[in-house]
Amino acid sequence: MVVAVAVVMGLLAFICSKSLGYPLRDPDGFLGPAWLRLPLLVAGAFIADIVPRTLFRARGNPGRYKAEATLLIKEHWTKDRITLVVVGLISFYVTYVSYRNLKNFLPFIMSDGDGRPTKYDYALHRMDEWMLFGHDPSTILHNVLGTGVSAHVLSWIYLIFLPMVPISIVIWAVWSRNVSFGYWFITAQCICWALGTLSYYVIPTLGPNFFFPWLYKDLPDTGVAQLQDGLFNGRQNIRFDPFADGVQSVAGFASLHVAITVSLALVAQYTLRTKAFRVALWTYSGLTILATTYFGWHYIADDIAGLAIAIVAVYLAALGTGQKFERWGRRSHPTTSTDEIPIDDPDDELAPVLSK
Repeated sequence: MVVAVAVVMGLLAFICSKSLGYPLRDPDGFLGPAWLRLPLLVAGAFIADIVPRTLFRARGNPGRYKAEATLLIKEHWTKDRITLVVVGLISFYVTYVSYRNLKNFLPFIMSDGDGRPTKYDYALHRMDEWMLFGHDPSTILHNVLGTGVSAHVLSWIYLIFLPMVPISIVIWAVWSRNVSFGYWFITAQCICWALGTLSYYVIPTLGPNFFFPWLYKDLPDTGVAQLQDGLFNGRQNIRFDPFADGVQSVAGFASLHVAITVSLALVAQYTLRTKAFRVALWTYSGLTILATTYFGWHYIADDIAGLAIAIVAVYLAALGTGQKFERWGRRSHPTTSTDEIPIDDPDDELAPVLSK
């Protein structure tokens, strides 16, 4: 399923690029070109797994480093684990880069007869006010939470999302105690990006801060404000020169910050044993949802749609990776229902601290 999602997303991005005559871009460009980046990511995942655990098991004895590292590689880095890491990272990379390019093409594909991008911001803004009896959600939050320390804290919470996405993919690929859990998480993430792309084209919007900027003039200068300014300027550059460097990254409906963080918390709820980690991820998801409205990234409908995408993605990915939910028991948990997906021994003493 994860490969199928990546292939479909890649084909759609390629077709749109050829139809519009605009180039496909690697949006972030960190760690060099794509042909170098993927091997580096795989190598980084390997090192992140072997080095800390070798040091821990060797108990400070340099003479045991080689033997312990060899044993860890033999026991943990099996053919099935390597397949998960390689297939998972490549599928995520293709899906994410395709998502960014399809998002970039949005203003050119969804436009009216005069070439102006189609937008439904007024409708969603009126829906927000209807749900809150004539009040704007951001104004309420600014009055209740204030625009000082709260703004800086929520900005930090919101910006964690950027490194969290690739790091979480690597964590579940490398350290999942059950290989199928790794496939489950990465597949759910890829489905979220795919469904999020679809939602952009179903209901194109800019988002409250970009369409009603005067509502957010009371906020201080934060990392989020700088990011929003950069995205707005980037959108303007691409609209008037599609061959300019960078990509257009403004789209409101649905909120993928909500979809990705909630899907992360949902899978963690069923796969992580440590309650503190599960509580932390749900708290992070809740604060992220709050931040999306506080800073005007999204309308309430965007967050609701993001939540729906997360639930659908996690469920579909569970079906695709052989998870079987047991209804009757002290705690519902998934188990693999097929021999086609290998399972690590859940009681293996080599399982990392995170999974325990």
